[in-house]
Amino acid sequence: MATIPTEPIGSIPRPAYLQQAMQAYTKAEISSDDLARLFSQATRETIISLEGTGSPVISDGEQSKPSFATYPIHGLLNLGSEGVVIPFEDGHTRQLPVLTSGPFRYRNFAVDYLREARKHTALPVKQAVISASAMSLLYPAGGIEGYPQSQFIADLLDQAEADIRKCLNEQAYNVQIDFTEARLALKLDPSQGLLQQFISLNNQVLDRFTAEERSRIGIHTCPGGDHDSTHSADVPYQDLLPLFFQLNAGNFYLEYAGEKDKVSVLESIRHNIRPGQRVFLGVTDVLNPRIETPEEIRDLLLQAAEYIPLNQLGSTDDCGFSPFADDISTARETAFEKIRARVEGTKLAGAAL
Repeated sequence: MATIPTEPIGSIPRPAYLQQAMQAYTKAEISSDDLARLFSQATRETIISLEGTGSPVISDGEQSKPSFATYPIHGLLNLGSEGVVIPFEDGHTRQLPVLTSGPFRYRNFAVDYLREARKHTALPVKQAVISASAMSLLYPAGGIEGYPQSQFIADLLDQAEADIRKCLNEQAYNVQIDFTEARLALKLDPSQGLLQQFISLNNQVLDRFTAEERSRIGIHTCPGGDHDSTHSADVPYQDLLPLFFQLNAGNFYLEYAGEKDKVSVLESIRHNIRPGQRVFLGVTDVLNPRIETPEEIRDLLLQAAEYIPLNQLGSTDDCGFSPFADDISTARETAFEKIRARVEGTKLAGAAL
């Protein structure tokens, strides 16, 4: 029987009581201590439910992150509200903040989420961090007086490295860099210039780690997933993957279940994957409420094994189920059932192979 590794991407929809508490906190109706207690409670409940799915690797479900992208800067005082706007296909948008003065420093590090998660489980815990390229979008186009972009980038690289290294030092099973802006970069700039700039920036961070450390670092990409909509699903993987696999990481987490032309994706992976890299294919569509059967997931992986060497194949979810804290488009129970199906379907594929 072959063993195909399987891992979650990250976020799980927050329980209703936590959603309500987060809103109450913004209105000063509850204290920070009350909110912290509920964060811990939701994290514990999420981990118990993840363990119940049979998942061999656990995450904290990002229960206490405001979003996958903004957790490092949440609460910083040198931010303005008029940052980059990310449009989604259904018409809604997300807007990043903008840096108003230097220096740039993370206020929060992902290792704190890892430490909280490890209180509640003996299983391996992975930790997601945001990419340096996403954080680079905080620097304003007009610059900052007395704080040149070159100094911002130097500070950014140091902070991004520290975010990853703290998790590795705390014995994270692995660290997943969320690089969801990869496909969006191609949509904004089809010449590939922006994507190449993003990949170069992320590689400058990755190159600060040893080969052994990079084997425990992965990169996640998807076309966005927010309120059941995406920002760049129309960008073909064939345009992205030749550059994407140039990232000096050991693991690659790819949205796949939601793709229409799966054979073209598999062919592109086969032509671009390098020795020592492992691809975790998304086999659960987080934007579709229908719960996949284990047999459907098995068949996706058996087809993938025709293109990807077995020692370079894994399974995951297409994306986090709730990358932004206020996204309740997916029911919490649905997320856990999809994960259970992924775990069982991956075992079936291993048995078949």
